[in-house]
Amino acid sequence: MPLTDRENYLRTAAMTGGEWIPASVSISGASWVQWRDEMETVVARHPAFWPDFQPGRRDYDHWDFGDFERPDERITDNWGCVWDNAWGGIVGQVVECPLADWSALDTYQPPDPLTQADRGPRDWQAERDRIAEAARQGELTRGGVAHGFFLMRLYYLRGFENLMLDFATDAPQLPPLVAMVRDYNQVIVNRWLKIGVDCASFGEDLGTQTASMISPPMFRKWVVPTYKALMQPCRRAGAHVYLHSDGYIMELVDMLLECGVTVINPQDLCNGIDALAEHVKGRCCIALDIDRQQVIPFGTRAEIRELIREEVMKLGSPRGGLMFVCGIYPPTPPENVDALCCALEEFRTYWWD
Repeated sequence: MPLTDRENYLRTAAMTGGEWIPASVSISGASWVQWRDEMETVVARHPAFWPDFQPGRRDYDHWDFGDFERPDERITDNWGCVWDNAWGGIVGQVVECPLADWSALDTYQPPDPLTQADRGPRDWQAERDRIAEAARQGELTRGGVAHGFFLMRLYYLRGFENLMLDFATDAPQLPPLVAMVRDYNQVIVNRWLKIGVDCASFGEDLGTQTASMISPPMFRKWVVPTYKALMQPCRRAGAHVYLHSDGYIMELVDMLLECGVTVINPQDLCNGIDALAEHVKGRCCIALDIDRQQVIPFGTRAEIRELIREEVMKLGSPRGGLMFVCGIYPPTPPENVDALCCALEEFRTYWWD
């Protein structure tokens, strides 16, 4: 009997042998509005990636991107950080930081994790019901914290340059701020573990294009203790720990695995396929974030197929340990999305055929 999606995911994550390489392709609102019916035509050709898609349901002329993705909008999150959004369908950046001046820390109140997410309200009963229904359907269950849950939240609150100086000078106000952000996320993680999930997801962007955001010694000092506090209870509860990060993170990988990461979601070309094969393959599952800067948006069909083929050959194995994730953003044309999906479909069972 073939594996279910959940069984295949868990075996792939644990590197105990699956039957296909799990893959997901996510199209940004910006790309939907840019390409409209042309993108719908491609999506309809690939039901394996979009099983519930129904053509003609989107009103592109009256598209509401939703909070934090509407163009030319400034909006405040539940931490008091003000976001400026320039492009519809893509989250903007923080432009006003509530703790830019340390004097505000004495009276600052973080959001309540029992009723407030980073953005908008939180309904734990609805989350519990969602997980219960997924479990009844035999689907993978997952919960987690918001993207930008710790290091990024620190610089959302302080401002990037301020935070870098705080790290360098051991600012006395920094430990209580770290504890505040850690404790907020600890409540959320504990709730997910009490509900019971297969996978706990964590995400923030730890790298620039060529190096980690902060030096490895600074990462060990200021980030690792919080990551361990949040991730190791998940491992003790039997949940996989999934960590997403954009940017170059190879110099942080050993520490991330030490923290408890079992499924790591790095960018492929930024970190290097060969480097990932040498230093990460076999140590944890790689949920590879497929290039969105060069080959996928601008490459030919042959180049896109070759990229996927190379990644399957170098990072895959009959034991599993490889997944694919791809986000589609402007200016990626629909024909390149089609080429990507065709390549993923072609090579998904390579190690088991």
